[in-house]
Amino acid sequence: MAKIESVLVTGGAGFIGSAVCRRLAGQGYRVINLDKLTYAADLNSLREIQGSNRYSFHQADICDGSALLAILEQEKPDAIMHLAAETHVDRSIDGPGVFVETNVVGTVTLLNAALHYWRGLESERRDAFRFHHVSTDEVFGDLPLDEGIFTEETPYAPSSPYSASKAAADHFVRAWHETYGLPVVLSNCSNNYGPFHFPEKLIPLVILNALEGQELPVYGDGQNVRDWLYVDDHAAALELVLTKGRVGESYAIGGRSERNNLAVVETICDLLDAKAPLAGGGKRRDLIRFVPDRPGHDRRYAIDPSKAEEELGWRATEDFESGIDKTVDWFLANDWWWRPIREQRYAGARLGTAG
Repeated sequence: MAKIESVLVTGGAGFIGSAVCRRLAGQGYRVINLDKLTYAADLNSLREIQGSNRYSFHQADICDGSALLAILEQEKPDAIMHLAAETHVDRSIDGPGVFVETNVVGTVTLLNAALHYWRGLESERRDAFRFHHVSTDEVFGDLPLDEGIFTEETPYAPSSPYSASKAAADHFVRAWHETYGLPVVLSNCSNNYGPFHFPEKLIPLVILNALEGQELPVYGDGQNVRDWLYVDDHAAALELVLTKGRVGESYAIGGRSERNNLAVVETICDLLDAKAPLAGGGKRRDLIRFVPDRPGHDRRYAIDPSKAEEELGWRATEDFESGIDKTVDWFLANDWWWRPIREQRYAGARLGTAG
């Protein structure tokens, strides 16, 4: 039987997408990166594989069905891993329309192109083909601070325009499997962090603001809890879901590392005080400022990744302490990547919960 040797990755110039591309290329797959190159995408995140004969790039919009079909026919991938999405909750509150267009309409357009392409494959390649939809734990809504955990069976209850758009996309993916037989797998992940994380999200924004001695605004009382997952661990899980996951099944991917936002910010402050002390000798915790909470701010997310651990043999290799230490070190050592983004392409960042 044919096996997956080439993967088309949508959104491969984004944070998680670029980690997936680097992972797959390093594991010997041929990687086709399809990205529209919106504000949060950066091809510099792929610098280490750009010269590889296992990597190619196409600039295209997942809402452009004819472009998708042309790329699929040209590259003939064995699988599609769909990560292209608008992801920032604050932006979805300010302008939900683009989230509907990209996350819902774009996903349906991609599903239609994938279905047409899959139906045209020879039998062995058709049997091996997979469409892997990468989603978020935010589709499950809100958990109490002191009990409960998300599993694959948790009912959907999205709270923001962003999470509602991702929930809709999840449902369309399942519908294309049930109605048309498209062989799909799905995954819902907790909050990612790590190298190449776009500077509007919580952890990189705090690192860079704290490094420069700027104020660190924290929503509400800072007690909102997230389950943090190091991005390279997530990329490893996604490879396993794609290649070993059961068709039609979903897999919850989490780091078993719950922290409230204030604890995350304080940890970063303490690490930077030790690694890059402020010139005046002050403590970065003194830079923390509490600001009015955002509308519909979910209290807590937490994932039970037991299914992925038991069925796929996946384990997170980083806990929060080791992962955040590596992340701070990476940002300290790689201003070539983040400084142009921070100074030229993104300004006036607001502190939101990373998506």
